[in-house]
Amino acid sequence: MTAPTPRTALTASALPEIAARGEVATPRQPLDQRRIGIVHFGVGGFHRAHQAMYLDRLMNGGKDLDWALCGVGLLPGDSRMRDALTAQDGLYTLVTKAPDGTRDPRVIGSIARYLFAPDDPEAVLAQMTDPAVRIVSLTVTEGGYNYNPSTGEFQFGTEAVAADLEADFSAAGPRTMFGYVVEALRRRREAGTAPFTVMSCDNVRGNGDLAKRMILAYARRRDENGLHGDAPVGDWIEAEVAFPNCMVDRITPVTAPEDIAMIAEDYAIEDAWPVVSEDFVQWVLEDSFPAGRPAWGEVGVQMVEDVEPYELMKLRLLNCSHQAIAYFGLLLGQTYADEAAVDEHLAPFTRTLYMDGEGTPAVPEVPGIDLTAYKDELMARFANREVKDTLARLAAESSDRIPTWLVPVIRENLAAGRDVSASAAIVASWARYAEGTGENGEEWPVVDRLHDRVMAAAAKHDEDLLAFLRDEELFGDLVEHEAFTAPYLHALEVLRTAGARALLTELTADLG
Repeated sequence: MTAPTPRTALTASALPEIAARGEVATPRQPLDQRRIGIVHFGVGGFHRAHQAMYLDRLMNGGKDLDWALCGVGLLPGDSRMRDALTAQDGLYTLVTKAPDGTRDPRVIGSIARYLFAPDDPEAVLAQMTDPAVRIVSLTVTEGGYNYNPSTGEFQFGTEAVAADLEADFSAAGPRTMFGYVVEALRRRREAGTAPFTVMSCDNVRGNGDLAKRMILAYARRRDENGLHGDAPVGDWIEAEVAFPNCMVDRITPVTAPEDIAMIAEDYAIEDAWPVVSEDFVQWVLEDSFPAGRPAWGEVGVQMVEDVEPYELMKLRLLNCSHQAIAYFGLLLGQTYADEAAVDEHLAPFTRTLYMDGEGTPAVPEVPGIDLTAYKDELMARFANREVKDTLARLAAESSDRIPTWLVPVIRENLAAGRDVSASAAIVASWARYAEGTGENGEEWPVVDRLHDRVMAAAAKHDEDLLAFLRDEELFGDLVEHEAFTAPYLHALEVLRTAGARALLTELTADLG
């Protein structure tokens, strides 16, 4: 009987030992030669499976060692990432899983430093004002841009933002991404240092444009408050700072205890916070980087002039379809996306009724893309049993996702006189899910920044079936459009009386 391989704690000094086993690829670049060129806010699983991975590909080829990442965490929960990455010299294991069970494990070495901002705000600002830093990138989630999805306006009253708008940063550091970005840019201008490029990598339409509008709104309010003295920065940021748009794609579930155990058992690596993702990955990026950028095009990134067609394709077909399977799947008693993606009724509802019937008409022509093949590939990706993407993850933060992704599709289809029955059913499934109790009495946590508000609205269904739609911040005036409310009311009534299976059976009955 062969003795088990002793487990190795993941650190820079352990890389030769891990590499010698031949099971897990390790960084080929000399880690001590990395120099930080990018500061990134929001180091979660997706960033580590996507942007950090692409950069690691470049570095493994001996290129762009001066573009290493410094991660920044702002939220209290980010202290866990600080502890994990600091103990591991910024290293972590990424395992991609193909539908056939094939795995590709590798240690990623592109994160050279991690800063938990509440520990030392000045350290973050010092890093951001270093002339070597030429990009500040963001994965702060849809809600991180602090805007009203119905009006598109910046929300000045948000607690942390309101505090930053009045703060003297010479006395206390910022609390928000807006505070750090604008203060760092102000200091760079004062020092005569060229501005960095701000690169949003979040799942919102025109993510770079949105980041620019929100950051400018924040900067100009601080200008108005006199906090930048005689040298306001809003106009300067608008004129001098680039905000490229991009489309990002890789299904990356939340790291589970089982993933940590798998890394330890199968590869003998003790990794406090590995990442597991699907094998598919895509990044379409507007090539607008006045201060320079890594050679991403050499490692598979599509550098283009106009991202919007790709972006709308992904948001309206992939992201909205994730919402289609999330709430219905949970109402059906399912746990994972792969179950929902092959369900006899939910699969054709998603692929035919939503994707073909309502998503595709709202997608412009996409250069070089066969949309039918793309949609088929999406369903295959959703059905990847190896990834174990949870429906609970897809159903989280719905008040950021549905208004940002699906409501614009509904509006475009209504304006064009097209059917919105499938989209209405998706919104109704969210409203039913937000009641917090399943068809068999099971209870689930509704994870949402507007948790109390959405659950309070859903609790009014017995007296007002349109209560959920009356939130103008989330839905605008949709409640006034009978072409939407009629199928919505029917869907919600069936969901609340006969259940999700009955509604899906009815909706897909004519599909054959």
